Amino acid sequence: MTFAAAPYMEWAKTRPKPRIDLAGSNLLACRLEDVPGAREAVELAGESPEGYPPLREAIARRYGVAPARVATAVGCSGANFLALSALLEPGDEVVAETPYYDPILAAARMAGATVRHFERRLADGFDVDPDAVEAAMTPKTRVVAITNPHNPSGVLASPARLAALARLVERRGVRVLVDEVYLDAANEPGARSAVHLSPLFVSTNSLTKSYGLASLRCGWVLAAAETAARVRRVRDAVDVWSPMPADRLSILAFRHLPVLAERARRIVEANRAAVVKFLAGRPDLATAPPKATIAFPRLETAASADAFAERLFTETGTAVAPGRFFGAPRHFRIAFGGDPRAVADGLAAIARTLDSP
Repeated sequence: MTFAAAPYMEWAKTRPKPRIDLAGSNLLACRLEDVPGAREAVELAGESPEGYPPLREAIARRYGVAPARVATAVGCSGANFLALSALLEPGDEVVAETPYYDPILAAARMAGATVRHFERRLADGFDVDPDAVEAAMTPKTRVVAITNPHNPSGVLASPARLAALARLVERRGVRVLVDEVYLDAANEPGARSAVHLSPLFVSTNSLTKSYGLASLRCGWVLAAAETAARVRRVRDAVDVWSPMPADRLSILAFRHLPVLAERARRIVEANRAAVVKFLAGRPDLATAPPKATIAFPRLETAASADAFAERLFTETGTAVAPGRFFGAPRHFRIAFGGDPRAVADGLAAIARTLDSP
């Protein structure tokens, strides 16, 4: 019997290599030339026992918080794992959204928690429903776990719903983990990290999905100072600190974040416009318009999208992520942070497969 703590991640790592990949969700990877000064920045020696101080300071400046509220991690998934390990004890409960991103559920279970779900409904545009969250809570609930933008749909939660969620958890004394790894890719004017909503909110992020720097594995947790300190102590038992060359290159990335953001904007806006137009013209697909670099259409003609995803790959070499990995088998996830020509070819392949008998 095989063991898979996070079935989606196991599938993502072991699936056959496609000709067109609309299943992987990273932004088109940066080259060294995309980050000014990157070739000269690598130095092997150094220490970062509490997280590399210049990197923590750069992250803190980016979000307008004190460095004491920052803990670094290996990617956003690493940040989620450390944060949940710091917030949970065996026997606690986590209330998590569905459709979901399964590594978050795996991290909660590895901390000894039980996971209960509330639904983010397509009929509600995949927005967060605080009433559904509260209905799923029990006296054992310690953490509510959400993604914003929502993974897999790419939809941003409305500010009013997030504010209502903040009031709910403050009344109940429960923390909220918000994975914001796609937030900057949404390019939404005025969008701010949810960590500013309440001391009970803990946000996680990285340089991966919005900036094309997945290989640096630069992730972080923003939280109240005492929570961030707990996260740093958890990291002592996991990997201690990140590789120094990666931390130094990450500082360089923060220094040039406007340049990287403009590069990402050019890629994402063209692709998003093409995806939104495509989905709007397909009566056989139901979805909510995405803000990030992923969309999650529902196949209206079948009870499962598995056969469609398999046929799409076999006949056209185009990969999408089957919805069963996100708890929604009629859906499939399209990722459109890659090369615009590949995204256009992938959408055309999806159309041909849907239209063929």
